[in-house]
Amino acid sequence: MANIVIDLDISAGQYLAWYKGIVRNVVTRSREGLSVQFPANVLQKFVTMDGIQGVFRLTYDENNKFVSIEQLDPPSGFNRFA
Repeated sequence: MANIVIDLDISAGQYLAWYKGIVRNVVTRSREGLSVQFPANVLQKFVTMDGIQGVFRLTYDENNKFVSIEQLDPPSGFNRFA
């Protein structure tokens, strides 16, 4: 298994596109400059009233398939939906 670190700043409005079925995947760049794509639904547990912000570690398998995500650095004033 391998890991990659990404920074995300997704507004609540942008993430709403996933709920509407418009977006299925998030495409971003890692801190190392690699293009990264993963399922948007895995971010659901990190949604706050402001959207999704912070530093995240993605774990993927030897076939580059998504395995897990964890938040390393939640933003200050962290306030998740209950």
